Amino acid sequence: MSRHLLIITGMSGSGKSTAARVLEDQGFFVVDNLPLVMLPSFMQRVEVGLNEATEVAVVTDVRNRGFLADEQATFEELRRNGCDLDILFFEASDEVLQRRYSESRRSHPLAAEKTVQAGIDRERELIRPFRNLATCIIDSSNLNSRLLREQVLNFLGHKGESLLMVNLESFGYRYGLPPAADLVFDVRFLPNPHYIEELRPLTGLEKKLRQYVLSQPVCQEFRRHLDQLLGFLMPHYREEGKSYLTIAIGCTGGRHRSVSIVEDLASSFPDSQVRLRVNHRDVEKG
Repeated sequence: MSRHLLIITGMSGSGKSTAARVLEDQGFFVVDNLPLVMLPSFMQRVEVGLNEATEVAVVTDVRNRGFLADEQATFEELRRNGCDLDILFFEASDEVLQRRYSESRRSHPLAAEKTVQAGIDRERELIRPFRNLATCIIDSSNLNSRLLREQVLNFLGHKGESLLMVNLESFGYRYGLPPAADLVFDVRFLPNPHYIEELRPLTGLEKKLRQYVLSQPVCQEFRRHLDQLLGFLMPHYREEGKSYLTIAIGCTGGRHRSVSIVEDLASSFPDSQVRLRVNHRDVEKG
């Protein structure tokens, strides 16, 4: 019987442990900190001892010294033995990794007596071969645990497809920019419903207000330009291996114009090969 083997690897502190917990919740048999060289014999034992388990995940990284030894030969042996092999690679920016180590007060496994940055640099060098072989690369720099879980589930549900997770977020400038935004559009140039007494209590979630915003000629022209821009960008993001994109639309308070634009964009996004998630950050604020 063919087994699906998912190898979880990447930078220390980039979210591998969180991913392992997500996979356990999905019914995977997960083993942590297993040397790569032991994988073929381990999978043979799985075949004998776990008749019900077809989904297996193994976390392997630089905690095992020499963990990359003969990786190509190991993968070839696994495939010869009937394993459907995928590599899920996690990474994050140097700044984020340093902050996570500082917050957790843990030492980097390769730092020894050197700085955390020295350990990060050494680790990036060591794991580059794995990154080049990865089925999917997840950058957790701007992901909390919930969003990281969504990324892992997205990979499991759409393995082999070029689906990009797009987070459409409305916000109010008075409350600050969304820190994880990749693209930000300011729609404060649109006529403001706040100054129309009957519309002021409403939000962009309500049809009457949304119709007012979207019926403005300047808004319709903006939407045409926005669709054209996003239709151009999405295929290029996919080609570069980007798996998660946050598009933030902002107005003054985050209740009227930005919410209306996000709702309209979500209903007719100019690219069908994406998964959409909508978040109205400030719609409930006064």
